[in-house]
Order: sequence, then structure tokens, then C-alpha cells
Amino acid sequence: MIFWHFSVSFLNITLEGTPWTLLSLFYVTLLDVILLLFLLYIKESIDSVALSDDDDNIIAEDKLKSQCKKCGAQYMASSRYGTGNMRRHIKVCKRNDTRDIGQMMISRDTNSLSLGSIQYDSNKFRELVMACIVMHDLPFQFVEWAGIRAIHQYLYPDVDTLTRNTAKADVLKAYQREKLKIKAMFEEVSGRVSLTSDLWSSCISDGYMCLTAHFIDKEWRLQKRILNFCFMPPPHTGVALSEKIFDLLCGWKIEGKLFSLTLDNASSNDVSVEALGSQLQLKGLLPCNGEFFHLRCCCHILNLVVQDGLKHIDRAIEKIRESVKYVKGSHSQVRKQKFLDCVKLVSVGVKKGLRQDILTRWNSTYLMLDSALLYRRAFEHLALSDSNYKSCPSAEEWDKVEKVWRFLHVFYDATLVFSGTKYPTANLFFPSISQCYLTLKMALEGTDEYLRFMASMMWVKFQKYWADFSVILAIACILDPRYKMTFVELCYKKAHGEDSLEILLVRNKLYSLFDEYKSKSSHPTTTSVSSRPRANEATSYLESMEVESKLDLFKEFDDITSEEFSYAHKSQLELYLDEPKMSRNVNFDVLTFWESHQYRYPELAVMARDVLSIPVSTVASEAAFSVGGRVLDQYRSSLKPENVEAIICTRDWLYGDKDDNEYENTRELMKITQDIMQMSLKEETGEQTTVCSNF
Repeated sequence: MIFWHFSVSFLNITLEGTPWTLLSLFYVTLLDVILLLFLLYIKESIDSVALSDDDDNIIAEDKLKSQCKKCGAQYMASSRYGTGNMRRHIKVCKRNDTRDIGQMMISRDTNSLSLGSIQYDSNKFRELVMACIVMHDLPFQFVEWAGIRAIHQYLYPDVDTLTRNTAKADVLKAYQREKLKIKAMFEEVSGRVSLTSDLWSSCISDGYMCLTAHFIDKEWRLQKRILNFCFMPPPHTGVALSEKIFDLLCGWKIEGKLFSLTLDNASSNDVSVEALGSQLQLKGLLPCNGEFFHLRCCCHILNLVVQDGLKHIDRAIEKIRESVKYVKGSHSQVRKQKFLDCVKLVSVGVKKGLRQDILTRWNSTYLMLDSALLYRRAFEHLALSDSNYKSCPSAEEWDKVEKVWRFLHVFYDATLVFSGTKYPTANLFFPSISQCYLTLKMALEGTDEYLRFMASMMWVKFQKYWADFSVILAIACILDPRYKMTFVELCYKKAHGEDSLEILLVRNKLYSLFDEYKSKSSHPTTTSVSSRPRANEATSYLESMEVESKLDLFKEFDDITSEEFSYAHKSQLELYLDEPKMSRNVNFDVLTFWESHQYRYPELAVMARDVLSIPVSTVASEAAFSVGGRVLDQYRSSLKPENVEAIICTRDWLYGDKDDNEYENTRELMKITQDIMQMSLKEETGEQTTVCSNF
């Protein structure tokens, strides 16, 4: 503008002082045009370079574009909208954020930077906290810990502040919700339910009763659910126990669906199950008049039998115990290192640790012998290199220890089978107990004096409980297509001789139980094995002839025809028993078999569903006590019984399968509690010596 005023002034001066007016005007106008073009060129240059320092300019398809150095995004960079695009891109560039992860999670308004919005659901948050408390046996006060609250505040500043009362209310709410689901599940179950029960004393000597249900659902899967873990006030008499169990069953509305109740060998349990069975039988709620209602825990029976045999320990076993104590003792690390050197020297190719036994647990004695035999050569070499080691068994004593180990191995395997909770165990009773019987009989007839003495001590108690074993367990073995009647007959013949009355009793009970299921079933009661017509169809025409002729000859003929065709009808049980047995060497699932044959043997399948769900041990209830010990420990001994029950039952209903798998993996007869100190040998790369951890 200044230049324009200068030009006008110059023009005025020129017009007044010189005759060359037109020529001067032309030069001035030309100069103005040149200056204007120069200014426009400078403005274009300034706009093209006024971009962010973070951008590189590139020319593509005759259009000016810019590319962000951080995220690689491209946008138009011409003079019309270059700076505006740059400013808008800086606001939304995802790699231009220098905040930490916590700041990124904080929600912001729409005009600010954000990686993404996270929606907070207070109900979901409380549900997760409840699940954490139940799953990990945490106290309700967990939500009030300063560290936990700090974490929650860091993740979300507006998080709800929970109190112990809120956490308790959420657990109780989840307990009631899951309880309704379990009740609905029982309503859908078409078969009967078997129970296990046991008593437990807490750290403050409060009595608790655990009641566990076992049943097979409509998908033919074995289910286990803890129904109650309730406070049981004294006195723990048989009558009090029966009344308590009956009240619990009525609360679940399954008193009319019971089949059996498995208890340990306490005298009060005998009284309680008799009173409870009588009460249920008065209403006609038990099959076969309650004859199969009471079962004894087979694991407890085996424990009593073996404990009698181990009352008088041989000197060889005592030397093994002293040897393990000598090596695993905490007084000298020199002994451990010497033993490790012996292990390396004799090249023992095992990594199993030595096990110290517990005098009150016979299975820990077996595990001690099992681990010591693996290191026999190492112990023998230690006796030569360490003059202080005086308890090494001799060669004869090592042989005797191996015989005892083989003898106890059969009972140990049987205990593991009976302790299962994820598979049917009733059908496995006779195969396992028959192996124990043959082992005892062979030891009684053998030449080893110590084994014969052990077997004689065990045989007395074995015979006592053999007579008390329920017939229903023999029926369960018959319902296993790998064994059927043949194996049960073999077991009784070896136990009682040929033509024993016991096998006749089992056969009669089997048919009477099937007849009861058949009478309550809507399916046909017989199955024809002949393609010929039935007797009533074949004689319908003859009956019309009889009416016409009135001759006794046709009546006699009808009787003969009925007898001729009567053989063509067999019950489902008879057809099942007549079929060939399945091989024992194949991978077999008895529930899968009956699921696939439920339409061929509908009545027998219903009976098999109820019988195979019977547990032969109380391990399922006892496993809940380990959870109870963590929930009701010395720091939470004042926890109310209803809260204890809510935590334990909800944990089983929500995460029972996971707990069972962990229990099965670590069980091996309570391996965690029996293994006082575990030794594991492992070689580390680049080292010359073998390292032993926890030895």
C-alpha cells in the first residue's frame, strides 16, 4: 500500500513538471505489476514451508503432500489447507502421545487426546472381586487392603470403594444364585443320587458336616457337587447326625431320589444311617427296601487292614527309615553332598526324591520304600565311603524290602483307584479288591516268614470286612461289560469255594433289583430274539377256530404253542449277560458304553446309571476339608458358619472341576502333606557336579 501511494505521488509530480506524462504513467504501471507478482510468489513460498518440523514434504501426482514422521499418515500440504491439515493431524496422531499406560486408560472429553475409551462396569467389577475371594480363599477384608485399593485407583480413579460387608454380601448373593442352579439341575436328573458324608473339626474345635452328592446327568457324565458344609453342634450322636442329614436333604428336595450313602467306619455313622434309612423307607423312598442304602468307605477299610500288617515293622524297614533320616537330616550338609557324590558315581538315572514316612500313614511307608529302592546302589556306596553311616541294609535285607514293597504295591494301587472322584468307582471295586485278596493268599502260602506274618495279621480283618461288603458293589462290577457275571463268580469261588451261597445271593439280588426298575419303567419288559411271530399273534386264528368248533383239541394245541414260543423272550438283563464280554485291554469308558446302549437296554441302562454313580469312598467329602482348613484358618477362626458354607460351596459349584483336577494331580495319597522334604536331582549346563534342590 505504501508503494502504491509512492507511485501516485510520483505520478502527480511527473504530470506537473514534465511533458512526458503518458510515458511516465506506463512505466509506473509496469513497475506495480512486477512488484505485485513478486509479493504473490513470496506468499506462496512462505505457505509451503510453514509446515511442522515433524513432516517431510513429498511431491506426488503434481500435488504437494506431507507425511508424518511418527505415524506415516499423508495429507494435502498445498497453500489452501496445508497448515490446517497439519494442526488437525497433530491432535489425532496416535504416536504423538507421551503419556504412560495408566494415563492412556483414563477417559477424557471428546476434544482431547485418547487412545481408546474403556468402559467401566461396577457390577462386573464386583463380580470379579467376589470370584477372586472365592477362588483363592481370601478374606472379606481383602477389598479393604491399602495395596489392593491403590491398584484399583491406579487403573480407574472413579472405581467403587468396596467394604468387607459388601464383599460378604456379594459372596452370599452368588451362593444363593448358584444354589438355585443346582436345584434346577437336580430337577432335570432322571436317575437317583448317591451321597457321601463326613465330619471335620476346625482349628477352634467347631464341628462341620460335609454332604456331597454324586450322580450321572442326562449327558451321561459323572457329577459331584458339595451340597452343604454346615456347622454341626455337639453331640455328634447317630440320631443327631441322621436328623441333620434328613433336614439337609429336604432342603434340596432330593429325599425321594436317594440310592446310597457312603460313610466311614465310625460307630455313630452306623446308628445314623440305620435311623435315616428307616425314616426314608417308611415313605417308600429307597429301592429294594433300603437294602443297598449303606456303604462303608473302602479306603478306610484298606487302611485298617494294612495298618494291622505294619504294626510290627521288620528291622530291614527300620534301617531304611534311619538311612533316609541320615541323608535328609538338617544337621549336616556334608552328608547330603556325600550322598549326591555317590548318586553321581553310581550313575543313578532317576530324579525322584527320597521320601520320609509318617508312622500313622502306611502309604507313606510304601512311598519311602519305593524311593529308597531306586537309590539302593547309592546307599551301598555311601556305606563304603562314610564311616559314620551305620544303618545300611544288607543284601538280604534289601531283597526283603523289595518283597514288602511289591506286597504293598497292590494295596496302594487299589487305594488310588478307590479315591477317584472324576470316574465311576463302584464297578472297579471287585477287580481291585480281588487283587488284594490274591496277594494276601499268596503271602499266606509263601515261604517268607515276615510276609506270611504280615498277611496273617491282615487276613483276619480282611475277612471281617469282606463279609460286610455290600452286594451292590458286585452288581456294579456285573454292569461293567468287561467283567459281567463271570468275574464276580470267579472272585467268590476263590473266596468261598465252588457252589458258594454268596454267588447265588448276588444273582438273586441282581434280578430282584432289575425287576424293580422294570416294574417302574414304561419301556417294554422283554425283548424278542426270534423273528417268528409272538405266541398270541400266532394263535389268534386258532382261537377263532376254537370258538367255532368248541373242540378241546385246539385248547391243548394253544398250550403247546405258548410253551414253544416262550423261549423267544428274554429280559434285557439276560440279553446283556449272554453277549460276549469286551476286552479289558482297550481304552474303555463304562458310561460311554451305557450311553450308546441306552436304547437297546432302556431299563437296564437306567439301573446302571444309578448303580455306577455310587462312590466307594468318602474322599470327595474329605477333599473339601482341605479347602475348609484354608478358609477357616487361625486368622479367620471367627468366621460365621453360614459364610464358611457360602465360600466353600460356591467355590465347588463354580470351580469344582479345576479343583478336582488339581487334587487328582497332587493326590497320590496326599502327596503334598506326606512329602516332608522332596529331593530332586537335576544337572545344570556347564557344571561338573549334580545339584540337589530341597534335599
